[in-house]
Amino acid sequence: MERIIVNSQIHFGKPCIAGTRITVQSVLELLNEGLTFDEIIRDYYPDLQIADIRACLQYAIALVAAENISLASA
Repeated sequence: MERIIVNSQIHFGKPCIAGTRITVQSVLELLNEGLTFDEIIRDYYPDLQIADIRACLQYAIALVAAENISLASA
């Protein structure tokens, strides 16, 4: 998780990839659109490494794992 930082001075405290202003959300949105790791690096963020993108996924998984989710009855 050292690849992901939260700094109130960068993007209003949204989690970013360390050493960049690239938000975890931006990377996850590209993955959601079906782009591959290589396409994200080649077409959007050439300074990223595959490990940075994996760190974004790990961060999202950790957030979901830490949530207490309760579903309301319909």
